[in-house]
Amino acid sequence: MSAAVQPMVISGAEVWPLVEGGKGVAVSNGRSSGAWAAAGGVGTFSGVNPDLIDDNGEYVPLVFKGRDRKARHEELIDYSIKAGISQARIAHETRKGEGRIHMNVLWEMAACERVLQGVLEGAKGLIHGVTCGAGMPYRLAEICARYQVYYYPIVSSARAFNALWKRAYHKFQEWLGAVVYEDPWLAGGHNGLSNSEDPTKPEAPYPRVLELRKLMRSFGLGDKPIVMAGGVWHLKDWKDWIGSKELGPIAFQFGTRPLLTKESPIPESWKKRLLELVPGDVLLHRFSPTGFYSSAVKNRFLDRLIARSSRQVEFREEPDPVAGFTRPLAYGRKSVFLSEADLARVQGWIAEGFTHPMRTPDRTLVFVTPEEHRQIRRDQSDCMGCLSHCGFSNWKDRDDYTTGKLPDPRSFCIQKTLQEIAHGRGDPVDDQLMFSGHNAYKFREDPFYANGFVPTVRQLVQRILTGY
Repeated sequence: MSAAVQPMVISGAEVWPLVEGGKGVAVSNGRSSGAWAAAGGVGTFSGVNPDLIDDNGEYVPLVFKGRDRKARHEELIDYSIKAGISQARIAHETRKGEGRIHMNVLWEMAACERVLQGVLEGAKGLIHGVTCGAGMPYRLAEICARYQVYYYPIVSSARAFNALWKRAYHKFQEWLGAVVYEDPWLAGGHNGLSNSEDPTKPEAPYPRVLELRKLMRSFGLGDKPIVMAGGVWHLKDWKDWIGSKELGPIAFQFGTRPLLTKESPIPESWKKRLLELVPGDVLLHRFSPTGFYSSAVKNRFLDRLIARSSRQVEFREEPDPVAGFTRPLAYGRKSVFLSEADLARVQGWIAEGFTHPMRTPDRTLVFVTPEEHRQIRRDQSDCMGCLSHCGFSNWKDRDDYTTGKLPDPRSFCIQKTLQEIAHGRGDPVDDQLMFSGHNAYKFREDPFYANGFVPTVRQLVQRILTGY
């Protein structure tokens, strides 16, 4: 077979420059990542709330016993460390000495440093690299260097890497495996769009990656690979990148395509839905409690969040005739004040059954049904502290354990929905958050998947190597 790319040294071994994207909450696991490594590439299991697998190969669900958020938070950390170690062992056994195994963590997940160090300590020799994004992981390099594993920061701009390098990474150059450039307009999951970038105006990746390469060369990192992530489907689409002297060594990360394999642990209904998507079925939105933009399949879950935010009005605690807030609305034991136009809108929503106003941190009210109100309050109360900062529940993983802001009913419990879709609870296709890259519609168009064909990981890697 004539491959579209040549092998490359990644994490200390020569492998195909094909990296499995690490999808969180049990969506990339030891079996899928081990199979990717066994096929000669770099497999990546998720260290973000992975599943704990016992010595008999059985899944051990986490049942929270703590009566408050802090207690549940500690349970989650303990479980995540044990689970990450179990997935590393499965990945190591499955790869059969081939390829490399990486673990993916999110810097904004709760107690990321504790979980990362706990897994690396308990899985010494089983993990070759750590990828990390969703935030600015300054201490990633120091932690990985201590355990002698390579680190792979995920960035969406040269500016982000510049900050990381100058503040911390320059001290640990030896263990920098590569820099992952993730296209913030095309990648699935949480994306690194900055406030200066327009989510509706995607920028071509080549100039942005070239800017990153020029910066890396100025730091003496010209030989370190850049991993292109987000929007990668066929290698033939990247032929101008492969072997480019201007860009230097380039590897490619595949996040969406590995979802549809025999080894992928996602529910069958999710796999079936992927085969049905058309262009435009993936939405870049900002409902995540992390505050980051993210990309997910349009479904009832997102429709409800969009509709909820549309039923939103500004208010004032006291009348403000100058600004037009003069019409009272009963709220709790007293009234708040709306504009006349907004009061008319609110009366219409109440007539439709959206009778319960809920305050947001932005001095607005959103209107929900009684059942939605009960569910939102229940989910906020059940918070298990899965993020470092959560906009939905106002949890923070240190100091006084609160962000100091009102919980935001326009968001959702991300731990709950991602656990439920990963394990096929309820209706995972329509009623849970379904992360996906924007190229997922290509499953329907790509002849490789004709008649609902679902490949093994090895078959997928071999197909990718042909350029398709």
